[in-house]
Amino acid sequence: MTTLHLIAMQPQAGSGGGGIFSALVPILLVFLIFYFMILRPQQKKQKDREKLLSGIQKGDKIITVGGMHGTVIGLEEKTVLVQITDEVKVKFERSAISTINRPGTDAVGKTS
Repeated sequence: MTTLHLIAMQPQAGSGGGGIFSALVPILLVFLIFYFMILRPQQKKQKDREKLLSGIQKGDKIITVGGMHGTVIGLEEKTVLVQITDEVKVKFERSAISTINRPGTDAVGKTS
């Protein structure tokens, strides 16, 4: 009985051709799907965000990721000075800005 079992499990002479290729195709398909569904949109979103943050101007009304509303009154390379009220001015990192509302327009940038 064991002999029959071993004979039945032996590979056939014609099978096994293209084994490496057929094993790589599913891996490549998964990688392509991963790239087009996750990596590429994320890179585009990051470019848009960098463009948004580099385009901040004095007078822009902003909303920070913490929900603070204010008006940009000063710019530095990595920070912005935001006026919250007449007497309160706060310095934020540019990366802390989530939305820019330019006077007379709708929201310029939102991150989700």
